[in-house]
Amino acid sequence: MFSFRKHYTVAHFIFESSLEMHNEVLDVVFDSSKFWPVAIGFIGLATGYVVMGGQALFQYPKGGNEAVEKTVAMWGAWMAGFMQFITGVYLIIGLTWFGVFNNAAPLYMAAVAFTAYGVHWFAVSHRRFIGSSAVPEGWMAIVFTMLSILGMIVFAGAGDIPVAILFFGLTLVYLTEIPARLCHWALGTRLVGLWQFVTGLWLIYLTYGVVLNLALGYHWWV
Repeated sequence: MFSFRKHYTVAHFIFESSLEMHNEVLDVVFDSSKFWPVAIGFIGLATGYVVMGGQALFQYPKGGNEAVEKTVAMWGAWMAGFMQFITGVYLIIGLTWFGVFNNAAPLYMAAVAFTAYGVHWFAVSHRRFIGSSAVPEGWMAIVFTMLSILGMIVFAGAGDIPVAILFFGLTLVYLTEIPARLCHWALGTRLVGLWQFVTGLWLIYLTYGVVLNLALGYHWWV
């Protein structure tokens, strides 16, 4: 009888404690973080733009070769696609679930852009890898032109001119891609490559600026 009562008492205590815990609201607050993961997305897109844009602009190696197309597509998918996508997801979770980036509301635009551009690069790279038609991408470019303009508006309005310049470069890419894809404009394809290549170089600058400012306390214009 004593043993039974002892077990019952312990079980009863655990049950009551559990009920009390359920009736309390656990409020966990995370500190704001200055370590935004944007450099991950920047260097990923920079690699995709330099590889894909460089090949289109300089025509080296020559396009149309299956092996070349697949190699370019893989760099586009993993660097420009995957690295932007995880950056976007990282940002949106930090903004919505944990609130660690709430001190910088324009990062919401960055989260939307990184996620959308990342998935877009998966689609473009897969299309190139399997050798399907690029013409419908002209319609896609209309939507991403508008998204890029939105990014320009948000970051220029927030006073972040270096990132607004990035979105200006993205706008040029997609604005040129509309006639290049829909009208089979060969020169336009090389012009897209030019905008991609130049924007890729600007992205490398932004990557350096973000990393050096955060890691070493530098004051680059970013």
